[in-house]
Amino acid sequence: MKILFERLMNQTMNTSKRSFDNREKRSIRDKYKRSFQNKSKRSFRNKSKRTFHKRLPRIGSGDRIDYKNMSLISQFIGERAKILPRRVNRLTSKQQRLITIAIKRARILSLVPFVTKK
Repeated sequence: MKILFERLMNQTMNTSKRSFDNREKRSIRDKYKRSFQNKSKRSFRNKSKRTFHKRLPRIGSGDRIDYKNMSLISQFIGERAKILPRRVNRLTSKQQRLITIAIKRARILSLVPFVTKK
């Protein structure tokens, strides 16, 4: 009986020692992974904490977004006749959508060129 008890105790001691070693190895691996992950996530976190830029009212309340309004449409077209992105225009998403539709309609009616020459 004593022999069985001693064997059982030795086995538990060995397994606990092994599990401690494994835990130690895991903790070292996890620390390395965490430090590597933190460095890669820092740039993402900084981008998300940007200050909010208030949209400037480039389109007045009286201005109508329409394909016929060439003076308004020409403000939102780049020098290569490309539609400028929303972050450059500083428009709301709804205004940008309406401007894009108006520019495309004006292109089809050949009021605005699709591409400009160099």
